[in-house]
Amino acid sequence: MRVYHSLYGQLLSKEKLYKGFRRVWKAKGAAGIDRQSLSDFASNLSDNLDQLLHELSTKQYQAQPVRRVEIPKEDGGVRLLGIPTIRDRVVQQPLNDLLSPIFEEQFHPSSYGYRPRRSCHDAINKATLFMRRYELKHVVDMDLSKCFDKLDHGLILSSIEKRVSDGSVLKLLVQFLKSGVMVDGHKQATEVGSPQGGVISPLIANIYLDAFDQEMKKRGHRIVRYADDILILCRSRAGAENALKQAKKILEVELKLEVNSRKTHIADSNEGVKFFRSGDR
Repeated sequence: MRVYHSLYGQLLSKEKLYKGFRRVWKAKGAAGIDRQSLSDFASNLSDNLDQLLHELSTKQYQAQPVRRVEIPKEDGGVRLLGIPTIRDRVVQQPLNDLLSPIFEEQFHPSSYGYRPRRSCHDAINKATLFMRRYELKHVVDMDLSKCFDKLDHGLILSSIEKRVSDGSVLKLLVQFLKSGVMVDGHKQATEVGSPQGGVISPLIANIYLDAFDQEMKKRGHRIVRYADDILILCRSRAGAENALKQAKKILEVELKLEVNSRKTHIADSNEGVKFFRSGDR
């Protein structure tokens, strides 16, 4: 498996920063802690991009803390978002574009969330195929609790270092992981997690969870994963119970995540399976 040693220089391009801004502009989104809106950034775009390029080139760039936003969930809980500043999102986008193809080539074929040219409908079709063609009628339906908030920084970096050894790229990633979060005007350190709201966080989550995907594949299990929603499709109830035990050990012991026991269960496909709960994350 190829390891990439010199990548940072590919970020040092005003054109790539501009393309990053265009992607950020298209995605919309609120201002970060500096209250600078997309329109504000765009009003002086050339100078802002020149400043970012200078900071990146001279290694003076410093990611700012994210702004905490709480989104109510249907079950009464809240989903915590971390909104980076516009300038940080503009830097994260070309970094994401640089790293994504490197890891895309290794990802499990039944992983669908946050990946190019893949959708929730594709995940549903794959699960349906497994149930009908291979008669895998017993389905472990797993849900992770606050997955983005619980990603272990050491495991994130060790996973990325298997493919990327460029120290400057790794230090930039650490900045985004360790930038902190502003809550009620006070900065809180971020020793774990990757902010749900950051441009690069979905890729980081997929890299992190690919270890689970590959281990389940190695053990002969058929899975379909969409972000942090996981289905394991089995031929028998006993097989499903065994698969659930194995999956929980990988996720909770090896990857230090938390399986939501209230939402995790074994279903019979003849009675219907509720696929990929949008909004629960």
